[in-house]
Amino acid sequence: MIAQLRGRILEKHPNRIVTDVNGVGYEVFVPLSTFYGLGEPGSDVALRIHTHVREDALLLYGFATALEQDLFERLIGVSGIGPKLALSVLSGIEPTELVRAIERGDVARLTAIPGVGKKTSERIVLELKDRLPKTSVTTAGAAAAVEVPLLRDDLLSALINLGYHRPLAEKAVDAAIKTTPDGSFELTLKQALRELAR
Repeated sequence: MIAQLRGRILEKHPNRIVTDVNGVGYEVFVPLSTFYGLGEPGSDVALRIHTHVREDALLLYGFATALEQDLFERLIGVSGIGPKLALSVLSGIEPTELVRAIERGDVARLTAIPGVGKKTSERIVLELKDRLPKTSVTTAGAAAAVEVPLLRDDLLSALINLGYHRPLAEKAVDAAIKTTPDGSFELTLKQALRELAR
């Protein structure tokens, strides 16, 4: 099993990257929380890897932190949740916020994540509430504020990749930028998701 990859980013897309490790390109699926911490193509990268083996495929899922990987592996242990949905969950909510939502039994917050219905949210809470990793709840460095037009494009792209319709995503992004004018990408994305959950 592949547990870690260290190499250079060849391609970068919101839900996957291609990493060159000594001349071999590995396609790695990543949550948005990991994606936005990565450098541009050509820069070095080191990712924790979960290797998922199916009859017809061998898929790699990459994470920047141990907490993200731990949550991903716990989520795919919940009945009815596969790797794709687990990645959507991690893309739709920050890891520390996910832990808090599960601990509080906040089904409404989990249901606000695209692709996660009420029954799935209830299963996540039921099956993971007492089995969560202990976290020191610190938000990893809020990135410096990005220029608004670039930020808006990135946010729109992220929401559309999460499954939201463009007009809805545009309204939420504009409202979020107004609410947090000097916010980092992560903060503004969180606010946009809150707008969409209303």
